Amino acid sequence: MTKLAQRLKAVQTQITNSAKACRRNPDEVLLLAVSKTQPIEAVKAVAQAGQTRFGENYLQDALPKIQALNEAGFNLEWHYIGPIQSNKTRAIAENFQWVHSVDRLKIAQRLNEQRPADLPPLKVCIQVNIDNEPQKAGITAAELNNLAEAINALPRLELHGLMAIPAATASLQQRHAAFAELRQLFNALPQTNTLDTLSMGMSHDLDVAIAEGATIVRIGTAIFGPRKPQPKN
Repeated sequence: MTKLAQRLKAVQTQITNSAKACRRNPDEVLLLAVSKTQPIEAVKAVAQAGQTRFGENYLQDALPKIQALNEAGFNLEWHYIGPIQSNKTRAIAENFQWVHSVDRLKIAQRLNEQRPADLPPLKVCIQVNIDNEPQKAGITAAELNNLAEAINALPRLELHGLMAIPAATASLQQRHAAFAELRQLFNALPQTNTLDTLSMGMSHDLDVAIAEGATIVRIGTAIFGPRKPQPKN
């Protein structure tokens, strides 16, 4: 077993143990391997170890990986989890199955218009700026329901839930509170058949996120090791 496969297995075990500790079914918590800035060979090794869901933040970094791994015969699910610029929406709509970081109607409308007709609707989450950080992407809690209702009216998008990233300086207790707030916001959304996702929790706080109801945890460092330098997007 490769080192990357060992790390992947360790994270899977941690998710299982964490879910059981709070009396949740481990199958309710999906692992998204965050492969941003990682080389294609590393992503391929993790895919060969059985991981099928990968998250990317930087479009120009992601597209060569998607193409190479498609050509290599891997059937992977790609999630875009980074801030979205208007000029990136077409490539995101064409190449990803999920987007976790929708935070304004203009972006949702562009993704809807540019999603190819021969592909299933794009699954999306709304990113909430849960700690109201001025420098961070994400909608405010007060604006959330209006955006959710607008997305539900777009035929080429499926709203599945919410995503948040607590402040980097937040303590575990503060993260608990942030994740609990996101769950409460999720529960208050207009209910639809597709609403099923809380995307929250990373390598250093996945146990807290699972305890507060996460259904997708976004894990990079614990699988791939320290992050490589950020590419230009």
